[in-house]
Amino acid sequence: MADLAERAGVSMASVSRALSGAPGVSEATRTRIRTLAQDLSYTVSPDAARLARGSNGRIAVVTPDVAHWFYASMLDGIVTALHDSELDVLLYEVQEERERRRFFDELPARRQVDALVLIALPISDDERSRLDLMGVPVVMAGGTLGDHPHVRIDDAAAAHQAAAHLVGVGHERIAMINATGHWTLEYAAPSERLHGFTRALHDAALPLDPELVVTERWGSGGGAEAMSRLLGLSRPPTAVVAFSDEMAFGALRTLRRAALRVPQDMSVVGIDDHSVADMLDLTTVQQPVVEQGRVAGLLVREVVEHGAARSPYVTLPTHVVVRGTTAPPPPAPGALG
Repeated sequence: MADLAERAGVSMASVSRALSGAPGVSEATRTRIRTLAQDLSYTVSPDAARLARGSNGRIAVVTPDVAHWFYASMLDGIVTALHDSELDVLLYEVQEERERRRFFDELPARRQVDALVLIALPISDDERSRLDLMGVPVVMAGGTLGDHPHVRIDDAAAAHQAAAHLVGVGHERIAMINATGHWTLEYAAPSERLHGFTRALHDAALPLDPELVVTERWGSGGGAEAMSRLLGLSRPPTAVVAFSDEMAFGALRTLRRAALRVPQDMSVVGIDDHSVADMLDLTTVQQPVVEQGRVAGLLVREVVEHGAARSPYVTLPTHVVVRGTTAPPPPAPGALG
């Protein structure tokens, strides 16, 4: 800025006003200064500008994984919502337990950001207290965190929709493949989806057979193992609701290897509408993952720019996408027709 002022023969204050668009300089002087700035490849220091206006101009996004489609899709929505803002994004991945401990112990984003977005990250009471030390707003994407702004789906409603679809096409012996995972804290989705599943059976006056609810490690491998357990029952189910599409993919693999036809011998429904679900013709309950991220980005913008969000608690709808893995159950042995 001093170089520009010297070359233009004006004060540094005039250079600042000319570059920022503030009044106090003539149009001729403003044009001359901007032309010189372009010739010198001069750009305003973002850190200096942020310091001058009393903000960092950054938000931190904390995610358990940057590669998995769910978190990557959520991140895509957040970044898209911030494209035309003056907010930059600092990304923190806490995939491993030691990375998580380090983040909450050291709070590396402290004094560097104006807000924090957590992507589907379970938080302990101690970690919540540590976040409070940052003194910045927190937005949860894909879950809830106390009274902080959030965007989520209704996991119980999603599982209810999946089971109700199977009931609607005639199934009565329906199983659920639920998930446990690498997360060390309680993750609300498995219990909520189990609740929605059992409520759908209750609404249809169908009994809940405890042996038809199996829990395996989250992922396609867990889905494959869970389906093997279900097929080993003396009375296997005729249909299955999987906690997620990935677990449904594993279940489909087991059925294929067992030479069972889908959906003629077994119907399968997932939850998520994974990017591969359409390719595998999987019936699923779609949750709007990118849209959740976009709404989270809009929430954090409102909080940073206006001090609060007009509608801080957002629940987005889910719906069944019917494809080729569901059909009426096979006829009972000995049945006519």
